[in-house]
Amino acid sequence: MLLDPHHLSALSAILRHGSFEAAAAELAVTPSAVSQRIKALEDRVGAALIHRGTPCTGTPTGLRIARHAEDIGLLEAQLAREITLDQRDGPARVRIAIPADSLATWFIDAMAQTSDMLFDLVIDDQDHSAEWLRRGEVSAAITVGGQQVTGCDALPLGTLCYLPTASPNFVRQWFAEGVSAKSLSRAPCLTFNRKDNLQKTWIMARTGSRISPPSHFLPSSQGFVEAAIAGLGWGMNPEGLVREAIDDGRLREVIPNAPLDVELTWQIGRVLAPALSPLTRAVRHAAACALIPPGRPD
Repeated sequence: MLLDPHHLSALSAILRHGSFEAAAAELAVTPSAVSQRIKALEDRVGAALIHRGTPCTGTPTGLRIARHAEDIGLLEAQLAREITLDQRDGPARVRIAIPADSLATWFIDAMAQTSDMLFDLVIDDQDHSAEWLRRGEVSAAITVGGQQVTGCDALPLGTLCYLPTASPNFVRQWFAEGVSAKSLSRAPCLTFNRKDNLQKTWIMARTGSRISPPSHFLPSSQGFVEAAIAGLGWGMNPEGLVREAIDDGRLREVIPNAPLDVELTWQIGRVLAPALSPLTRAVRHAAACALIPPGRPD
């Protein structure tokens, strides 16, 4: 089925901006023209593509078609590079699922090394970012090692080291008699969101017990660190985000030398891998500078 590129661009613009008016402004047409393009596309595929609301959102079919449109843009950009054509339509757009901690610690360096590309980042827990690939809603993802997605190339990036950290006063208050299953079941912890199992994984590794401690939910990597410094709770923080605070005494490790190492993998749709090869090189370079390399002990 051949789909009109003008119709596809209208769909993508609405989903990016959340309204027909904003999409029209980007495309330099009237909102009526955008509406007509969407109606024509819906008639063509025989399904609703947009949930009209504030903001407008995509139906499952609309999201899949928008993903298809972005994939086409990436492939066309690759073709333009290979035959040295001008990219008159501007940079290609790539949608990537990435954990917040990777974004906060090293992934922006990869973005900065990649020219002629616009990024649409989906922030999700590293244990769940692979699901975005399986659903076909992103072109690539940073995932936990060992979860290779069918139809994707998987490249090991290295290990992100997490440290169990809290303020000195918090440690004195809640762990005066040591860190045990009993004290961990009572001490408030910090949790990124309801998908975040890092704290529970570390507790299980240290105590052998399945514990659900009282938790604050803070969906912010930097907020996680600041909350730990403020004494709200303890949490697993990437070493790169907390090393300075540990060195100057604002934070301390709940148990010294007891990290949780998380292996990260770059997964990318095999069809798009050649078109995104400059991004893959940048991701591998940035990861090599920030992570423990694959196969090498800390």
